[in-house]
Amino acid sequence: MKQIKLLLIVLVPFFGFSQVELKGNVKDSIGAIAFANVILLNQANEIVSGTITDESGNFLINTSKGAYKLSVTFVGYEDYNKEVNIENDLAVGDILLVSKENSLDEVLLVSKKKIIERKVDRLVFNIENNPATSGGNALEALKVSPGLAVNGDQIAMIGKSGMRLMLDGRIVQLSGQELVSFLSTIPSDDIKSIEIITNPPAKYEAQGNSGLINLVYKKGRKNSWSNSTTLSYTQAIFSNYTVRNSFNYSKGKVKFLLSANGTTGDLDVQQDTKIDYSEGPWFNDFNQKWNEDNLSGRMMLDYDLSDKSTIGIQYLGSVANPDVKDLSVTSIFNNSNQVDSLLVSDGFSDLYKDNHSLNTHFKTVLDTLGRSISVDLDYFTFTSERERNISTENFLSNNESLGISFSNQNDTDQRVKNYSARIDVEHPLEWINLSYGAKVSFTDNEYRTNNFNTISGTPVIDNDLSNKFDYTENNQAIYINGSKSISDKIEVQLGLRLENTQTEGFSETLNQTNENDYTKLFPTFYISYVPNDNNSYSFNYGKRIDRPGFSQLNPARHFTNENSFDEGNPFLQPSFNDNLELSHTYKGKLTTNLFLSIETNGYGVVPSVNDETNQQFITHQNFYDLYSYGLSQFYSFNNISWWDNQNVLYLINYESKFFNKDINAQVQNGFRYYIATNNTFTLNESKTLRGQVNFWYSSAYKESLFDQSESYNLDIALKFDVKKSDLQFSLGVYDILNTSPNTLTSVINGIRQDYTRIASNRYFRASMIYNFGNKKKKVEQRDFGNEEEKGRTN
Repeated sequence: MKQIKLLLIVLVPFFGFSQVELKGNVKDSIGAIAFANVILLNQANEIVSGTITDESGNFLINTSKGAYKLSVTFVGYEDYNKEVNIENDLAVGDILLVSKENSLDEVLLVSKKKIIERKVDRLVFNIENNPATSGGNALEALKVSPGLAVNGDQIAMIGKSGMRLMLDGRIVQLSGQELVSFLSTIPSDDIKSIEIITNPPAKYEAQGNSGLINLVYKKGRKNSWSNSTTLSYTQAIFSNYTVRNSFNYSKGKVKFLLSANGTTGDLDVQQDTKIDYSEGPWFNDFNQKWNEDNLSGRMMLDYDLSDKSTIGIQYLGSVANPDVKDLSVTSIFNNSNQVDSLLVSDGFSDLYKDNHSLNTHFKTVLDTLGRSISVDLDYFTFTSERERNISTENFLSNNESLGISFSNQNDTDQRVKNYSARIDVEHPLEWINLSYGAKVSFTDNEYRTNNFNTISGTPVIDNDLSNKFDYTENNQAIYINGSKSISDKIEVQLGLRLENTQTEGFSETLNQTNENDYTKLFPTFYISYVPNDNNSYSFNYGKRIDRPGFSQLNPARHFTNENSFDEGNPFLQPSFNDNLELSHTYKGKLTTNLFLSIETNGYGVVPSVNDETNQQFITHQNFYDLYSYGLSQFYSFNNISWWDNQNVLYLINYESKFFNKDINAQVQNGFRYYIATNNTFTLNESKTLRGQVNFWYSSAYKESLFDQSESYNLDIALKFDVKKSDLQFSLGVYDILNTSPNTLTSVINGIRQDYTRIASNRYFRASMIYNFGNKKKKVEQRDFGNEEEKGRTN
């Protein structure tokens, strides 16, 4: 309570101005009406202020005191008009619109959203009905999202590092390859939008240096039922087949959703490495064939206890057997550029993975002023079991075999469990819109590694390379957030989040325990200024933290081949980031951002080499501070009825400083530019055929350890709705030129390394979707209790 009182004292100077707010909800006999026009007119019948209702039918208008006429209009309904005298904050409650006779009895109205929307603190990529994402998975949807880069197991915002991912506002407790595998099991057709949140409000966890990516699921529709079945075929080097079914039902107080997704097929991953040893370069060609067999599902059930209270449960889970077969060929050259010998490694990994998450939630609205309480209880579990066998055979340049020099079996078992509970309170007062809450989270990670030498044919355990690693992480947080409309042109928001974290990692091999216990304060600040209808300005600041992933902390060693292995670092510490953004929007179409990001105590992958033993060992270290700053622009063009166009431009400069003296490497600093354009075309008069053309380009640039080559990507997709039918077809070709992968170059210990990863980036997909149900009824979407309140920072 002392912390909350202190935060309130800090907030008072920022929000001590008087204001008058008008609130209400627009609905009809079925439910809420979204996108209705709400206007205030003065005595001269002139428009003073106005807005549109959100997806729950709610509206909020800030204005000065006085007498007005409140007018509410929506196509197909009688106009609503009422005289209101506003002397203090006023809640008019429910406004019931009456349908016009014979107006829209047999017509289904579908509102068309922009593909990309720029808001104060985020970029929203609406992927519903987007031809380029139809029939795919969440990972592929992220690849075509503007401002995001997906390279191997790294998912990042352009120009930033340390991003974390959320599902419906909940942090996913996975990172790296485990996160990539998890996203591959989520159908893109289940996702409504992808929110790229550069500076999250205090309500969100402080984890993730560069911000958060929030995947927002589609919600059930009220007083309706619908079913969607998808069949999808993907062809790259190997083929994949997907079948999915999603059922939605809502009637009265009950809302139910059930979806299942199954995929079978294979994925090709190629990794090329060149290491310039002093005795001559080594070229490694590493090819993997991943089995993509997986089954995933989602279930949601909500029940309205009353008009103001809802309780619900949601489950998300997947089971996969992504077995991997790999072949590694290392060509060893001498200084005369002739092949001296070859190392050929055969490997096979028998893998099993599953994850399950369960959420129960409750929300109640306390009064007509908007006071509400929501409670969420979450449970997440992840299991990964792997048995990897690898053997290396040596050959002379004439292909004469020298025999097997290395044979190894590596058995790993990882189990992650997370329990969390949170409470969020919306508490608008006369002088401030206040929200506050608390969260506790408990994570337990068990990692077992048994390493065997199998060169004799009989497995012999190697205790030095085996490991038992236990890691626990507990976090307690409280936050408070206040927003205030100082006038009809200026709005301010201030938030503070206090997090206390305790971690403990125990390595049986090292016989060592590492503990951390720290408390950090994470402030956020937003201010927006709208001088007129054509211009708006905003500034925001936020402090973030990025904690290492579980696999990065595990000291167990994993071999790619005889001369290459990676291992984690139990001594890794979190990094911190300060983000500042200044933004201007012109006519809602052109947005310009100036940004500065300061990352301290940064950590990352360090691919070191030993020139004497010809070994490459990949470790994780805290070793740099990074300053990245620049300009971004977003421009939307939709003046032509058949063409919707959105464009993104980033100009970024990187400046790194190394503080870890144990890393003998060249610092890479430089400039980067990135452009992207997303284009949707309506190709016929009946609007049943749509095309999507997406392109992005990233220049070559230098950052931290790596000099990265240029890369670019072109996608083309078509979607056809069969007229007077519920059938849809989509076709797409992705990364047509096969140019999206880039090469990373580093110089460590005086040795240059080049690394390129290609994971079936170029592919073709054909999908068929069949939808049916009673779609003629008007629909309403209900948000979960812990989803961000609409308009909090807009």
